[in-house]
Amino acid sequence: MKVDGGCHCGNITFTAEIDPEKIVVCHCTDCQMLTGSAFRVIVRAPASAVEWRGGKAKSYVKKTAESGTPRVQAFCPECGTPLYSTCVGEPDVFGLRLGTIRQNKQLRPSKQTWYRSAHEWAQDLRAVPRTPKQG
Repeated sequence: MKVDGGCHCGNITFTAEIDPEKIVVCHCTDCQMLTGSAFRVIVRAPASAVEWRGGKAKSYVKKTAESGTPRVQAFCPECGTPLYSTCVGEPDVFGLRLGTIRQNKQLRPSKQTWYRSAHEWAQDLRAVPRTPKQG
């Protein structure tokens, strides 16, 4: 599936070819901290299937993730939007952040990882009161 997206301020945009059956929710504590939320949603895409435009992403390397692999976290240097992660030495695959993809409402997760770190309350929000806008 062809998708496009970018950061919040528009400094960095991209197009990518993804497999919509490979959307993953990650509950690891690194993803929780880096998003400031309960989880992160990604889709892996080969670097050859992603075309970046505009500014250049800034990156941060966490020396060793719980998996034992150093992880590159890339984000917009202007607005701070997380764009992707990849492995040091394996920059041929990007873990694109679902929230940066314009077609994100069409994409549904097919897998959850690092579930042992999941927040129980985030598993079913149907009972939490809702408003159509801030309120």
